[in-house]
Amino acid sequence: QLQLVESGGGLVQAGGSLRLSCAASGIIFSMYAMDWYRQAPGKQRELVAGITSGGSTDYADSVKGRFTISRDNAKNTVYLQMNSLKPEDTAVYYCNANSVVTGKRFPYWGQGTQVTVSS
Repeated sequence: QLQLVESGGGLVQAGGSLRLSCAASGIIFSMYAMDWYRQAPGKQRELVAGITSGGSTDYADSVKGRFTISRDNAKNTVYLQMNSLKPEDTAVYYCNANSVVTGKRFPYWGQGTQVTVSS
């Protein structure tokens, strides 16, 4: 059974950086695309970055040029390097997995990790 554990969030000043990690277990990690989502207070959860099983990446326009998603299949971990952080990046960040076989996302969310960017 898939388990996802996010970590690495914290409080940072605008312009600073954080590196989030998401450790996956219970799946053949290499068979899943991995995504990072975020949810700010009063807003819907939004997709911010994704990486395919082969390493192809895509980003929401709001984070392009600032965030980098990567994965280490040997460690069953996906990362989100966040640079030049802005207050509007403040949110709870979640990861999730999409099966390359079925195309379906894992239907549950972990605890997420809080990112707070102060101005």
